[in-house]
Amino acid sequence: MGTLGYYDSHAAHYAAGTAGADVTEIQDRFLALLPSGARILDLGCGCGRDSLRFSTLGCSVSPVDGSQEMCRIAERTCGLPVRQLLFTDLDYEAVFDGIWACASLLHVPSADLRHVFALCRRALVPGGILYTSFKYGTYEGLRDGRHYTDLTEESLGKHISGLFSPIDIFITCDARPERQRKELWLNMMAAGL
Repeated sequence: MGTLGYYDSHAAHYAAGTAGADVTEIQDRFLALLPSGARILDLGCGCGRDSLRFSTLGCSVSPVDGSQEMCRIAERTCGLPVRQLLFTDLDYEAVFDGIWACASLLHVPSADLRHVFALCRRALVPGGILYTSFKYGTYEGLRDGRHYTDLTEESLGKHISGLFSPIDIFITCDARPERQRKELWLNMMAAGL
């Protein structure tokens, strides 16, 4: 089935499980690095939860997701048009002040990750900010029907070297209450070089 097939088949269940996850503290840290009314690419927008909050706060948000079913759910959630787009097909150039890639790029195989980070860099204006998060660790492979690339500070640094300069790298627990003690997340805010 693959990762996209998983999300197309389980979109409603996934959306229900993530819609209430509270990531406002991380969102606020991200927004503090951006200009007022920032242009934000919500890369792998999932259920549209974050696009809704950013647009409510006056940002110009462009949500994208690879899953057709997730795009439909996100459009209903955030009231914005959602573009169906694979990470490897990212085609924007110097458009966004910030990219919010919350728990999304972790589905990119490590062999393709540097290329996707380069496409993210191209999509940002000079000095634009990227936020991204990965499950913390060294595992790569299938987990629950989806491909995962877990990263540590060191492995993330290798993928972004020459593309982004980290501003803040920090570890958090999972935002979903039932998983808070089960999973750690590696978070990064970085400026494009």
